[in-house]
Amino acid sequence: MSRPKTPLAELLKPLARSLRESRRQPPPATPAPPPEDDHSVFMRAVAGTEPLNHPLPYPHPPAEQSPHPRQRQRDEGLVMHDAMTDRWPWDEIESGEELLYLRAGQKLDTLKKLRRGHWVVQAQLDLHGLNTDEARAAVGGFLHRCVQADQRCVRIIHGKGLGSRNKEPVLKNKLRNWLVQRDEVLAFCQARPVDGGAGAAIVLLRGRRGA
Repeated sequence: MSRPKTPLAELLKPLARSLRESRRQPPPATPAPPPEDDHSVFMRAVAGTEPLNHPLPYPHPPAEQSPHPRQRQRDEGLVMHDAMTDRWPWDEIESGEELLYLRAGQKLDTLKKLRRGHWVVQAQLDLHGLNTDEARAAVGGFLHRCVQADQRCVRIIHGKGLGSRNKEPVLKNKLRNWLVQRDEVLAFCQARPVDGGAGAAIVLLRGRRGA
């Protein structure tokens, strides 16, 4: 006795069930590519370009300025150091021991007032203990600072030379030579006895605006 034949539809049911289940499952995730580093991104961006044979003319960044202008301080200390010589023709100065000078174009009354102590002394420089080079630099820096501060009448103590080898006022004569070479000096004279007498000079300076 032969078995009954199974219909084809019954035979295909397991296959159909398997196909339906496979459709319900999500496909396996594709792994993401690793992230590119900055170098790789840059190289891909410049692919095909040619490098330059010379650097680009980028301007140099400005140098930072020091809060303490050391060079300016040194310059002020040596202002006109080389320009002030120890010898000068005395066309504009009276002869004699007394320091006395009036720049050309200034009124004679200006010198008279200076000798009488008409103006108040606003600053002072003492040259005691300095040699010639040190004194020259000190005088240059002092006059420069006084003009910047608009100090018009100043006193420079040069001494009477009592401590020098020949008992002569060496710095007194050199100071006279230095002062007449400075454009900011309008006049100078020997100080009054109360202000130092023969050991000091009173100097009248030009104002910052040239007055």
